[in-house]
Amino acid sequence: MTNDAIHKRLLDSLNTAVCLLDNNQQVRYLNIAAEHLLDISSQKAHGLSLKELFINPDGDLLEIEGALSDRGNFTKRDAKLTLLNGKGLTVDYSVNILGEGTEDQLLLEFRSLEHSHRINREESITAAHATTRELVRGLAHEIKNPLGGIRGAAQLLAEELANPELLDYTNIVIEEADRLRNLVDRLVGLRSIPDLKPTNIHEVLERVHSLVEAEFSDNPTKLVRDYDPSIPDLPADPEQLIQAALNIVRNAVQALSNFENVKSKKEIVLQTRIIRNATLDGKFHRLAAVIKFFDNGPGIPKDIQHSLFFPMVSRRANGTGLGLSIAHDIVTRHNGQIECNSVEGETTFSMLLPIK
Repeated sequence: MTNDAIHKRLLDSLNTAVCLLDNNQQVRYLNIAAEHLLDISSQKAHGLSLKELFINPDGDLLEIEGALSDRGNFTKRDAKLTLLNGKGLTVDYSVNILGEGTEDQLLLEFRSLEHSHRINREESITAAHATTRELVRGLAHEIKNPLGGIRGAAQLLAEELANPELLDYTNIVIEEADRLRNLVDRLVGLRSIPDLKPTNIHEVLERVHSLVEAEFSDNPTKLVRDYDPSIPDLPADPEQLIQAALNIVRNAVQALSNFENVKSKKEIVLQTRIIRNATLDGKFHRLAAVIKFFDNGPGIPKDIQHSLFFPMVSRRANGTGLGLSIAHDIVTRHNGQIECNSVEGETTFSMLLPIK
């Protein structure tokens, strides 16, 4: 293996995004982390200037040009950059001068703060969710004990009643006790450990697609697939993943059904992609799958976005607020992460799952 190949392999193994510019500030190389951060391949970026990578980077360009002319390295914290596709980045970046004289090159290192912010946010949500789940389970136990007594008393009473017409009342007590018990069981959530086996994520999504189309056959909402067929099998419990994805898509369909201000057709997109160098559940993974669910509905109210994955939090008057809580529990049990970004007209749920 040549020295150049070894150096490239070392750079591609870094979590830090590295960009090499020549003395004309044109891209000569991006490592894999930079390709992912900037949403562009090294081959496509080759020869582009910073103005062709970012929207309005003038202030940063002046500082970088100053570094080149003054031959001074520097670091900028909490910089706000915008890619040509409109995606915003919050990064720390460093500029280092390489070479001498007219052959100077610039080495830019980008460290995404979005990544660390997301990890901190997910850890906070997971910890709060675990605490809430334990409280709910304790409460559920206290509720189920008297429910069993009420149901048993109603059954004994039904056996003693001489008038058959009165059985309707005892049946109502029994049925309502059963309904409350089922609701409490749903509040408690899944107890079973996922049965992990090699799973094709697209087979999971195709199953969800079929179920939703059958359940909402008279609904005008269109389901669009945008799959990356190169994603390998990942270790998962397919039945549990189907449940998690189905809960998210059902919520989206119901939200769109009550939304009349969509300028375009009501649409939900099921998208799969591979991401590299992901930290999930506190562990680093070279490869992970991200499953995104986009809808162009009303968005989620800001006052519930921070508690969206907690039990009993719902934006619908008749909603139980359990679907997203169960989805979060399932993804967490798969050592993954689930997150949501929402504004009016665009809501995105993302499930990130380790491939290995």
